Amino acid sequence: MSDREQLANNHGRSHLLSPDARGLYLKALSEDGRLSRSTCTPDESAALDELLEIGLLISDADEPGSLFAADPAKLAASLSYTWQRQALDLLSRAVAVPGDLNELAEAFHNPAQSGGPIEYVQGRALINQRVQQAMAGEITEGLAMQPGGPRPSDLLTSFMNRDLDMIRQGASMRTIYNASTRHHQPTRDYVATLAKEGWQFRTLDEPYARLLIVNRRLAVIPVAGDHLAAFIHDPAVISFLAQEVFERNWSRALDFDGDRTIPQQVVSQLRQTIIDLLLAGTNHRVIARRLGISERTLARHIAEMREEYNVDSLFQLGYVLGQAPRAGHEAH
Repeated sequence: MSDREQLANNHGRSHLLSPDARGLYLKALSEDGRLSRSTCTPDESAALDELLEIGLLISDADEPGSLFAADPAKLAASLSYTWQRQALDLLSRAVAVPGDLNELAEAFHNPAQSGGPIEYVQGRALINQRVQQAMAGEITEGLAMQPGGPRPSDLLTSFMNRDLDMIRQGASMRTIYNASTRHHQPTRDYVATLAKEGWQFRTLDEPYARLLIVNRRLAVIPVAGDHLAAFIHDPAVISFLAQEVFERNWSRALDFDGDRTIPQQVVSQLRQTIIDLLLAGTNHRVIARRLGISERTLARHIAEMREEYNVDSLFQLGYVLGQAPRAGHEAH
């Protein structure tokens, strides 16, 4: 058994031996410290293998099929010394891994090896794999723009420990979400947890494209939906995307720390968008999908607007909204 298998096999055990193995060893002691393979029942075979593997039962070379019990005190000292050496060896290897693989990592991330200053990656699974590889290295700064609605709850949960490790190791992280994520409890919980550690979040209620920038050395942008992405290594292009795209959007976005209270400005902007889409004849399902909110949330906003404008039907609401000045603009 390898070192890794040995550790994995013992991980989570509160005792070195299973109850069945302990019972079989005590049975051997009750029989003058000897045990015959032929007298062991099929139910005892796993316990027998466990005792043989650890060394508490030893085959008698003079009597094939006969086993005798070893001294646990002497075995404990031997096992403890052996496993401590294995643990130190694993620890040394773990510490040496980053240095040993650094040269290969540099070659992997070298534009000359990755397909040039701009590399096109096809397929959602492969794109996600490449992004995860980029995020698995040492992160000093991460900038992300995540359009659309709330991200899946299970995805947020799976990323939580990784993201906490990054921010606690000193990474500077900023993310822009769509304003609709403020209505999503799992996203609020995720944001609240990371914001306490220093991750900065903002929301922006206007169209923008997905963007990821890692350490100012890699930028990822969509080319054709979610199925084709450009992985950009050119420093000049990355600098442009960071300053002219991310920072401009960041400056217009509103701080978001996961708090349940939604700023009135966010509500007003969301409702103005709903108004525009309603007047354009867009149906509710499409509006909800485009805004990244549920149809139930959309219905609530429409109901509140009907009450605010004192109308009974969507037709009347559409007429009143069409006559009213746009939010933020004076009537002419």
